[in-house]
Amino acid sequence: MASSLNDGHKKLVVDSIHGAIPLNEREVEVIDTGSFQRLRHLKQLAMAQLVYPNATHTRFAHSIGALGTMKRILAAVGENLTEEQKENHHLAALLHDIGHYPYSHLMENVDRVKLIEEQIEGATIPAKKSSYPDHVEVGTLIVTSQPDLVKAIGGKERAEAVAAIFARTEAADPQLSKFIHSSFDIDRWDYLLRDSYAAGVPYGQIDINYLLNNLKISPQRVVGFKEKALAAVEHFLLSRFFIYRVVYYHKTIYGFEEACRQLLRRLRDRDGGRYGVPADGEAIRTLVASPELGTFTDAFVDNIIQKAINDEDQTIRVLASTIQNRKPPKLLKEVLVCEETEQEHHRGKTFMQNCRTRISALAKKVNIPLKQFLICEITLPIVKKPQKHTMIEVAKLDQQEILDLAHEEEEEEIKIFVGENPEPQSLMNIEHSIVVKYANYSLQIFRLYVVYEGEDKDDDVVEQLKEKIKDWDKA
Repeated sequence: MASSLNDGHKKLVVDSIHGAIPLNEREVEVIDTGSFQRLRHLKQLAMAQLVYPNATHTRFAHSIGALGTMKRILAAVGENLTEEQKENHHLAALLHDIGHYPYSHLMENVDRVKLIEEQIEGATIPAKKSSYPDHVEVGTLIVTSQPDLVKAIGGKERAEAVAAIFARTEAADPQLSKFIHSSFDIDRWDYLLRDSYAAGVPYGQIDINYLLNNLKISPQRVVGFKEKALAAVEHFLLSRFFIYRVVYYHKTIYGFEEACRQLLRRLRDRDGGRYGVPADGEAIRTLVASPELGTFTDAFVDNIIQKAINDEDQTIRVLASTIQNRKPPKLLKEVLVCEETEQEHHRGKTFMQNCRTRISALAKKVNIPLKQFLICEITLPIVKKPQKHTMIEVAKLDQQEILDLAHEEEEEEIKIFVGENPEPQSLMNIEHSIVVKYANYSLQIFRLYVVYEGEDKDDDVVEQLKEKIKDWDKA
């Protein structure tokens, strides 16, 4: 819902998460472009609505929420910015997700999919096609090439400046740009609240007002949180872990999304272009820079799925049907391991090894095509810790790689003002912080699914499979 204002802003959007968000004329013009309106047709949580029925909210609502959060942040710590710098940061927040694919990360990550025939012992890995670009690169291309957005933003030069902020290539303010991409960016501040609200779970309900009220900027222009907000910062970081575990990596949601990723990967590799699947990264770049951008929505993938139901290939047909008919892949076994991330020997690794060496024989025995089994390995850090590298590793890098590495490490640093020190220190240096104790740990999830067409009530094949693999996690 939007209404007019008389206080210098043109519109007021009433948001279910943040309340009233004022919009100026330029922001309204950007939102009203066809390129931005496309986000109304991209679900924020991909296929989560198949499990959580109300999780149908969109990238459009999330992007406006991110803008509202950025306005509150700059009101707290952006007093030294010019009005143009503030507006550029506002626009960067509004446009930070403009480059998302249909079903968001699902389609974007097709290149990371490992087909089962590539995972089994002795597999031959095929040559890779040109990878799909990530959504930040796609977003930069859209913002700087789509005429409606370029005009609404204020010209090519300003569009490039706004894209540089959300891509963090040459941000107007290196500290404030961390609110676009970092461990405490506006993306996370909004999606934790919005996704948990829509799904009906409590795990992302962070204390955003207390966090905002305790932001501070140092004499050296380093942004951090006051020490008294440490518990709220820890809760914020741990909320990400819990919502990933309960919602994003939910066994049924993940099973549907993996089936869809596998379907898209198989179609692209077999005959890129058939059913409209972009053949490679260049095809994506051409599409998003063209007038056809508006068709690149969730319906784009829905149409592919619908056509693939009648494909001549059984695996493609079964993968498409399981999504279209909401018949989830059957989880045969899940192994959970919470260890230090670098641990090499545990039940999960044993289970994965047995899957890779024994699944072919098992598939033949139960007369289910091997390609209908899905092997999944997920690593979920309890806290996303900055990646530190040894002097030997750094010595092998060129100057640009060193700068990029330092930039990545800085992105994950959350700073805390301790005592009377005018400059904040890294949260990872605070020994009494609970998140520091678990910064080296991750929850590792190992799963084996089967996409099975039979009816469980008439056929006990799935139960037989579960029985046959029940000890695969034992050495």
